[in-house]
Amino acid sequence: MRFRAKIVDLACLNHFSRLINTIAKLAKTCILRLTVCKLYFILSDKVANGGASMWCELSQGNFFDEFQMEGVAAEHNEIYLELVPENLSRALKTSQSAKAVKIKLTNKHCPCLRVAVELPSLSSSSRIVTHDIPVGVIPRRMWNDFREPSVPDFDVSIYLPVLKTMKNVVERMKNLSNFIVIEANLSGEMNLKIETDLVSVTTHFKDLGNPPWASEDGCQSSAQGRDLESMTEACIDIKKLQQLLAAQQVNPTKALCNIVHKRIVHFILLHEEVSLQYFIPAIA
Repeated sequence: MRFRAKIVDLACLNHFSRLINTIAKLAKTCILRLTVCKLYFILSDKVANGGASMWCELSQGNFFDEFQMEGVAAEHNEIYLELVPENLSRALKTSQSAKAVKIKLTNKHCPCLRVAVELPSLSSSSRIVTHDIPVGVIPRRMWNDFREPSVPDFDVSIYLPVLKTMKNVVERMKNLSNFIVIEANLSGEMNLKIETDLVSVTTHFKDLGNPPWASEDGCQSSAQGRDLESMTEACIDIKKLQQLLAAQQVNPTKALCNIVHKRIVHFILLHEEVSLQYFIPAIA
């Protein structure tokens, strides 16, 4: 089992660093799945226990100048590692002005991801700062626990408003309640509501647009013949929503939300070559 990679391009390095920052804000620990073409960051808190889950994937070719890996076996050419993303984020913080960053899986005293940051120096020799990040190797028999979460048959799919605006609204609402109701319809309208014994606050967004995929593959057959104005809603933990919005270090080119009535809210954030899915279960 071997893995080594190198990033030389500064723009790619900063982009990768921001992405790891985002993940560190969403997950205390996560699974890093390495394949020949892609990297995945996976958080699978059991949704049944009220935990959020995350699936983030990126093509290694868009970030790394060199990328070599050999998985646990020829027919299972993958590696699954458990790590604390905050540690990786810290290691990459020193890379703002780096000439190159090398990442390698090592096993001296325990399995580690070694991050070697090559910094420019005044003399001809460069300075290298290395960070060893402890990782746990996930055995093959447990890989199935970290498969891509299936997207439930949603009732409504809608584009999100500007995330910064949404974040400001949610931050103000967070002081009033622990729960927030997200409701949306097939006419591009979405409301964020909180209701307590003392106060009821609703923020309305309109003309957001609904993604076209609903009708193509019949995936959203339940929407056919439905009243376009009728609202589908889910009540979720406001802290989890705020965490997702506050974590965004890169402004996604597309952001949308799928709602299964009173069951789950599924967010999809797309940014060039990265896709991040985040699932927040509804509170009964």
